[in-house]
Amino acid sequence: MIKDIRLLSSNDFSYFDAMETGMDSDYISSIFADLTTGDNRLYGLFLDGRMIVLCGYSIYAKHYAMLGRLRSDQRFSGNGYATELVTYVLKEAQKLSGIRWIGANTEEDNVPARRLLKRLNLAPYLPLYGATAEDTTVLESGSHSWQPITRLARKREWIDKLYIQTGAIFPYECFYPFPASDDLFSNDILNQWSFYENDDRTRFVITKYDRKKYHLLHVVYPWRDVTSQPGLWETIRHDYVKLKQHTNETAYIWIDLTKDNIQTLPDNHPFQLSAPWILHGMPVT
Repeated sequence: MIKDIRLLSSNDFSYFDAMETGMDSDYISSIFADLTTGDNRLYGLFLDGRMIVLCGYSIYAKHYAMLGRLRSDQRFSGNGYATELVTYVLKEAQKLSGIRWIGANTEEDNVPARRLLKRLNLAPYLPLYGATAEDTTVLESGSHSWQPITRLARKREWIDKLYIQTGAIFPYECFYPFPASDDLFSNDILNQWSFYENDDRTRFVITKYDRKKYHLLHVVYPWRDVTSQPGLWETIRHDYVKLKQHTNETAYIWIDLTKDNIQTLPDNHPFQLSAPWILHGMPVT
């Protein structure tokens, strides 16, 4: 039996397609080539020329590496091959110049994956629910929308106060939160994102575009009173309507909610709630 681990290219799709992962539909099939180029890498563990485990990483904001895309052929499960490949990919990511943090994000009820990440010394952070909705008018209060923040300095004041100083988890993309640092917030990124604050300047919200199969208005709001702030959802709906008009395709609002947020939602809330995901990670020194 010949075992081998190697970096994959777009030409290796046939090996992935031949795996029996038990998944009827896998988004990797449609973007396999993209996951082998740019800031993305895929690795395969092969037995006698057959790929039986897949795993990779993606780089965000130049300094964050996120492990993921772990897939195993069910015919070869239970032999430690997935652990072997993830360990290998982690070591490869650690070799990269400039990487300051490495992590992974997995569903809370995926106990085997969480045990594996623990063995790799990737510590857990707080669980987050990805909440999506198309119509959030039930959350509106009839108040006017918040004022846009156009000054870069003011955007940085909010980011510094709520995230940099506290080291809080920041939802950088849908499914990809990271512990906050200056690395996440370049001037270009902050200028791309829309910031708004309420009249008394005690609250702010960020809206930004993302796409994970569908067009998404990704909302970042770092307080528990997500359903009770006058004007918040009027502000969000305004940008959501603009996104739908621009794309003319299916689009959703996405907001990352903590368990505390979930407990404050009214019974008639409009969200579809995913199972909670737990971010794991460690700094690279």
